[in-house]
Amino acid sequence: MSKKGENIYKRKDGRWEGRYIKNRTPDGKIQYGYVYGKKYTEVKERLVVLKAQYVGKQNCRKIYYGDFSDWLLFWKEKYLKKIVKPTTFSVYSGIINNYLLFYFNKKKLIKIDSNDIQEFIEYLEKLQLSSGYIRNIFHILKICLCEAEKKGYISQNPCIGSTLPKVKIKSVKALTIKDQRKLELIAFQSQSCSPVILALYSGMRIGEISGLKWEDIDFDKETIQVQRTVYRISRTTNEKKKTQLIEGSPKTDSSKRVIPLSPNLKKYLLDKQKQKNCEYVVADNGKIIEPRLINYRFKRMLHMAGLENIHFHSLRHTFATRCLENGADIASLSRLLGHTSVKMTLDTYTDSMLENRRAAISAMDYLLSSSSQNFIDTNKLKKVVG
Repeated sequence: MSKKGENIYKRKDGRWEGRYIKNRTPDGKIQYGYVYGKKYTEVKERLVVLKAQYVGKQNCRKIYYGDFSDWLLFWKEKYLKKIVKPTTFSVYSGIINNYLLFYFNKKKLIKIDSNDIQEFIEYLEKLQLSSGYIRNIFHILKICLCEAEKKGYISQNPCIGSTLPKVKIKSVKALTIKDQRKLELIAFQSQSCSPVILALYSGMRIGEISGLKWEDIDFDKETIQVQRTVYRISRTTNEKKKTQLIEGSPKTDSSKRVIPLSPNLKKYLLDKQKQKNCEYVVADNGKIIEPRLINYRFKRMLHMAGLENIHFHSLRHTFATRCLENGADIASLSRLLGHTSVKMTLDTYTDSMLENRRAAISAMDYLLSSSSQNFIDTNKLKKVVG
């Protein structure tokens, strides 16, 4: 005899029917399966097996029926915040708010498939974002969904197999020697240590220059230790001040480096050290000069020098270009700049190495000239002998 809650019933045709939960649809609705038998015990035995199979499936997969936006915000605070630096978290938070939350809005997590991901990439391309920036957005989405897959909330990461736009490497813009001299004349007028001179003759990033302390410079060993950077990030909490100044470790492990101190830069820094009133090398009235203020003053200097459309980061490119023009090898330059690989340096400064390539071609041309002359001389000798 059937019991209440067993979901076993006797049909009008005399057979027994058993109902069990077979699966769930993407939106969480139950899908039922049915078994039939001539005897009650036969149906009950089969139901026990089928129900056990379904419970096993459920234990392997904890389906998440909430919105993607709910999961994304939870993941951001619970996981992302622990694995990235504050500056990276600030940038990623902006991307999450401006693109991921805006686009996917209230879409269910388990309903997002590979077609949705590809359409999202195409949407970003229509916004005319750079291929590199699109890849950054995609990276955040992918690792977010990867965590959901690990938790068993989705069966597979829908980002797998997506087609991304090809990365276009922009050619770097370095100052000509003439423009560099114009800028230096303005920079040397500063009574305090100029970040422009530091950038042009050390290749340091703007945040590294802002965070440089006098204790990082060893005048005896003639070295500069790059071991911190300063940056301003957006606050993620609802406070009156929307941003905050952070002092942290450099961009990557490779960015922590030792830069040899050239004689003329050493002389310049020793002269500025006599007037120091702060632990930071680049300071004003005893206070650190942050990157935002450095950029502001740099724009004024450009105007005074009659230059335009130049970013402060171009000074770092100018340093690298001058090094290559003066015969520096690419491996040494890569270490000076704090790049993660020599390939990165090659990809970035390939156009700056045009003169090196000209020299290589000239060497090969000399061989061709020698071979050609040898051929001519041989033919002349044959005619004389003949």
